[in-house]
Amino acid sequence: MSVPMIVVDAFTAIPFSGNPAAVCILPETPSEQWMQDVAREMNLSETAFLVRQQYGFDLRWFTPTVEVQLCGHATLASAHVLWEEGYLLPGEQARFHTVSGLLTANRKGDWIELDFPSQPEESAIPPPGLLSSLGVEPEYVGRNRSDYLVLVDSEETLREIRPDWAALGRVECRGITVTSRSASNDYDFVSRFFAPSSGILEDPVTGSSHCCLGAFWGARLHKTELVAYQASTRGGVVKMKLVGDRVLLGGQAVSVMHGKIG
Repeated sequence: MSVPMIVVDAFTAIPFSGNPAAVCILPETPSEQWMQDVAREMNLSETAFLVRQQYGFDLRWFTPTVEVQLCGHATLASAHVLWEEGYLLPGEQARFHTVSGLLTANRKGDWIELDFPSQPEESAIPPPGLLSSLGVEPEYVGRNRSDYLVLVDSEETLREIRPDWAALGRVECRGITVTSRSASNDYDFVSRFFAPSSGILEDPVTGSSHCCLGAFWGARLHKTELVAYQASTRGGVVKMKLVGDRVLLGGQAVSVMHGKIG
C-alpha cells in the first residue's frame, strides 16, 4: 500500500519549529500493527492516520511505541493537510471521529481552532520518583485521567529542569506537564511536557496537555481566554478559549515535507 505522507510543524508558522507530526491519509483502515510500524518508522512524537467516512474522517494517533487517546498537535496537522491538499473546501469544517469522541477544527484566518474536551486535574499525592526525577520542589501536584501536572515557582525553574529520564519513565502515566506563570507579558503561562513512558522524552508542543492547563490557569487567573508558550527547544504558541466543558485550542501549522510510504 503506497499512500501520501505529509510532515507538518504544528503550533507554529515557522518551519522547523513547533511540533512535527506525520499525517497519513488512507483509503481504508489498515491493521493496528501497520500503523504502529509506520509511526515507529517516522519516529515523531505522533503520526496521524485518517480514513474518510460519510461524515468526516476517522482519526487515530500513534507514538513510536503506543496508540494514544488524544493528541492536539497531530489533529491540528491533520486539519491543516485536509485544507491544504484540497480534501476539504476552505470554509468547510474538519470533523474527526476518535476514541475521545467527535473533534472539530475550523479555520480562523491564519489560525486553526480545535474543539477539544476539557480535561481538568484534581489535587494528587506525587507518586514515588516523580519529583526526584524532575529535581523540583512543587507548589502543587495534580492529576487527570492521563497525566500528572506539576506547578513550579517560576519560568526559570521550569526551563532549568533536566529530568532523570529512566526514573521519570517509571512513573505510571501518559506524561507529566510542568508549568509556571510566564516571565513575559506576551503569555499567561508556560509549560513543558515529558512522556518517556509513551516513547517521547520531551514533546515540543502538546495540544492535549492544554486541555488541562487551560482549565487550571483559567481558574487561577480568572480568565476564559489565554495564550501560552510551550518552552521546549523548538517551542510553540497555543491559544485557549474555555467554553463550558470544552477547550478551543488555537494554533498555526506549516507543511515541511511531502512523500509516500509503503
